[in-house]
Amino acid sequence: MQRLSTTRKDIVVAAPTHSQMDLSNPDSIRAYVRATAPRWIVSCAAYTAVDAAETDREAAFAANATAPGILAEEAALLGAGLVHLSTDYVFPGDGTRPWVETDATAPPNVYGASKLAGEQAIEAVAARTGTLPWFVLRTSWVYSGGGKNFVRTMLRLLSTKTDPLRVVADQHGAPTAATDLADAILALMLLCEDTACLTETGENSKARGKEIKADTTVELPPLMPALGALSGIYHCAGTGETTWAGLAEAVREFLISSHGMTPPEIIPVPSSVYPTPAARPLNSRMDCSKLANNFGIRLPHWRQSVADALQVLAATDLPSGSK
Repeated sequence: MQRLSTTRKDIVVAAPTHSQMDLSNPDSIRAYVRATAPRWIVSCAAYTAVDAAETDREAAFAANATAPGILAEEAALLGAGLVHLSTDYVFPGDGTRPWVETDATAPPNVYGASKLAGEQAIEAVAARTGTLPWFVLRTSWVYSGGGKNFVRTMLRLLSTKTDPLRVVADQHGAPTAATDLADAILALMLLCEDTACLTETGENSKARGKEIKADTTVELPPLMPALGALSGIYHCAGTGETTWAGLAEAVREFLISSHGMTPPEIIPVPSSVYPTPAARPLNSRMDCSKLANNFGIRLPHWRQSVADALQVLAATDLPSGSK
């Protein structure tokens, strides 16, 4: 949401705090949505503590399953669009082929099961009401320049430690920059607005000049039924694939080439070296062709986005004295 509000000043973004909208409290969710009456709802908050979810199932399902269903109901009442972020963890995580949207789901853990239940709740509301334009974006291996994430952790460890780092090398997926994901969501919403305007007027009515502006006096056309055929589940992740060890190696190469450092070696190891309460998928590869074919949206290659993120992180996270 911060990305949307900083990249497009003409779009009004309401980003509620936990005290303003508590995902575990249905009344809180409904009250906030009705008070703000948004044109679009971007559902990106979630219970993401994968291991903790194994023993905190109720909280995981409240945030990841019940809350999205309520958001879908409120969006349908408003005629608003809903973009909901989901995960590759809805799949069993076996095989080597990238997952497509129509593949059978079989979550390997409670977190994945709760996210799948959220997808199903949204789809059920859409089917029941017929008034909900909905887009579930499944993504994977998300990182950013803030908070705790793998890229930031590797940058810290590789710039401060001397002993070799053992990193999992049998889990495959596509690292996804949060900034790329935000840009894709914005592009999706704008393209949907164009589609709605085109359907309403029969010609391109310059929807991009009328997007949810604070000072707009133009009544925007309804999103449905124009977006009915486009609504559904899409995969949205970085282009290419790697392993966690491969991603760590990319961070290591950055420190060598850009900062003249001598980071410790990366030792690839199997997942069994790091047993966890929740099973992790070995195959998180995502086929994102549907999003590209329907909307022309394709995220950058993961290597380029990681390099861009590292340039930003290096300014704040590298030890003093580093080049």
